[in-house]
Amino acid sequence: MKVFITGGSGQVGSTAADMFLGRGDTVMSLENFSTGRRDNLLDQENLTQVEGSIADWKLVDQLFSDFKPDVVVHTAASYKDPEDWETDALVNAVGGANIAKGCKLHKVGRLIYFQTALCYGTKPLQQPITLDHPIDPVNSSYAISKTAGEHYVQFSGVDWVTFRLANVIGPRNVSGPLPIFYGRLAEGKKCFVTPARRDFCYAGDLAKVVVEAANGKGNGTYHFSSGKDVAIKELYDAVVKAMKLNDYPEPEVKPLGPDDAASILLDPSRTFADFGDIEFTPLDEIARLSVERWEKEGVVGGYTHLKEARADIETAAKG
Repeated sequence: MKVFITGGSGQVGSTAADMFLGRGDTVMSLENFSTGRRDNLLDQENLTQVEGSIADWKLVDQLFSDFKPDVVVHTAASYKDPEDWETDALVNAVGGANIAKGCKLHKVGRLIYFQTALCYGTKPLQQPITLDHPIDPVNSSYAISKTAGEHYVQFSGVDWVTFRLANVIGPRNVSGPLPIFYGRLAEGKKCFVTPARRDFCYAGDLAKVVVEAANGKGNGTYHFSSGKDVAIKELYDAVVKAMKLNDYPEPEVKPLGPDDAASILLDPSRTFADFGDIEFTPLDEIARLSVERWEKEGVVGGYTHLKEARADIETAAKG
């Protein structure tokens, strides 16, 4: 199978690439390295790596023409600055349109897309959120632009699968609380948590389902979620445990920001029905694997699409 992965050095893209390459598939990665780590995906047999942007239609069209992929796994996204609307729109909306158009024009067998659970807004009408919940992504530039990209996928007419995601984390994670907690604790700095609850899922567990989707399993929209959420502080505690710190550094508790949600819990019943039972990696194990890598190779990123959280992190970094 020939698999074209956008964002191939990002967390999900590189993890899926490893699995495709491990079974003998041919992979091409398109990556701009805005957030992807070069050491996530190393040069190897059956892998072609291209540095560039999905917003560059001429490049995208040429890559489709030259590589002739059977499947496209579109993981590339802009999310690291909540105030950078232009880049979000260019990468997530225009870039998403380019990838969908490329799949249509070049008759790709299947397009796999990834959407944020924030497409449902910060105040969902129900918990857990079902697939028929109204779309209301007006809480962030990231959610708005990712939803536009999803609409282009649906508009394209190609065979597609969309995974609306819980919080996907792991050793290659560069955004959200996991790398932020580790980075600050490693420097002896204080962390903060909020009352928010999230469903933290391992990137490797998602990648296994992506490979199945590439093989032809499923169709349409799915929630990738364990169906269970935990307090953000439980993730913090898992990181502290994995770092084997002698004294417990009590985190500051802050209220939710206006663009954050108390809980975003997705109903995964359709996913389980079509893809079967998924064995989700425990939170303590995810933290252990992440800390193990970062102690050897360092942590990068610590990005967040939440305005207030970003401001707090920047203020704390100056203190």
